[in-house]
Amino acid sequence: MNGVSQRRVSRPGRFAPLLVAVACAVSFAGSALAQLALGLPIGDLDVYRAEGWAVRDGSDLYDLAVSAHALQATYPPFAALFFVPLTLLSVEAMRAAVLLLNLGLVLVLARLSLRLAGLRPPGHWRWAAPLAVAAVAVWCEPVWATIRYGQINLLLVVLVLWDLTRPAPHRPAGFAIGIAAGIKLTPAIFAVLLTVAGIIMLVRRRENGFLLIATRAWAAFAGTVLLGALVLPEASRRYWTELVLAEDRVGAAEAAANQSLRGTLARFLHTGDLPPWWLPVAAGVCCAGLAVAVAALLAGERAWAVIGCATTALLVSPVSWSHHWVWAVPAVVLLGAEATRRRSRPWWAATWAAVLLFCSYVSWLLPHDASRPELDLSPGQQFLAAGYPLAGLVLLAVTGTLSRAALTAPPGNRAAAAAVPRAGNSAR
Repeated sequence: MNGVSQRRVSRPGRFAPLLVAVACAVSFAGSALAQLALGLPIGDLDVYRAEGWAVRDGSDLYDLAVSAHALQATYPPFAALFFVPLTLLSVEAMRAAVLLLNLGLVLVLARLSLRLAGLRPPGHWRWAAPLAVAAVAVWCEPVWATIRYGQINLLLVVLVLWDLTRPAPHRPAGFAIGIAAGIKLTPAIFAVLLTVAGIIMLVRRRENGFLLIATRAWAAFAGTVLLGALVLPEASRRYWTELVLAEDRVGAAEAAANQSLRGTLARFLHTGDLPPWWLPVAAGVCCAGLAVAVAALLAGERAWAVIGCATTALLVSPVSWSHHWVWAVPAVVLLGAEATRRRSRPWWAATWAAVLLFCSYVSWLLPHDASRPELDLSPGQQFLAAGYPLAGLVLLAVTGTLSRAALTAPPGNRAAAAAVPRAGNSAR
């Protein structure tokens, strides 16, 4: 009788993962249909395709002006080489393929986010838990906008997390970060994080794998630069000597969708031309954010180090469009993991507040058009327009607090399991 009753009780548990899978399929189908019903603009994807054609026909890569918005190429020359396969498909086939690819990347991102947070669900939930995360993530604004515009944000986050969540030693770890940086420069901040942490550990005469991973990342990045220079020498010369720091090619600083510190300041000061003190402020935030992330990595808080580093990049980048904040997915998963471990109501409140923020589409609801009404937002609208940067600053503060607590705790109590193991260890 006891065995029969146990089997009866366990049946709902067996069916729950299947229900999650069905719910995820329905969520993805609904998201795709909604995207198609609204008419995918795919503006950024069209730029990527034009870059690929520039490589094929030898036209000037950085003189492109795509669509009625005159969108320009802003990534390194290697990115144009990466986009050449897009030219092998018709426009409609390309858009369908990228839509499906991005939906697939949402699933991968959900899996890697759980791994980063140290969540290892038992049994059937091992494959069902990522589906549950993905079913919600596909509707959050940064992911939705990435899919809508045919952006590469999901790919870049997956490449970085692929390296930073792999068990030791995984000899190729680091190369994906370098390739991501070769496509778009901002992921290089993770190589900086690993380099600084590795040097500190080396000075302390402690064995670590940080420098090895960083070396691979820098080597892969250098390889992308070299390949770009060999295939596109003139475009490479122009990019690395003239355009790499150009801010006027990426869009208006005051745009409501610009969720960086620069965008917030531009809206607050009611001007798109920020005063010179903006750069020292950005440099200070960058140094502080990296210091916090390095401290987290040295304290064994690898997940918080990754989120802190990503948040720093998003805050200090001249333009961080709302869809660049796809790092919200691993950040929310990490908050939920902390809430689960601590059984803390404040942590759960923070988790649901983050879910609400990143699913609010608030930047879409604010006044925005070519006349730049963002320069005249009311104080309440200013606050709403700064939602993502304010959340980023809070995440950095939390990362710093947890890192300090971990570093001041007795060595035996630190989360050593989260640290990068020695490169010589065997994979498990």
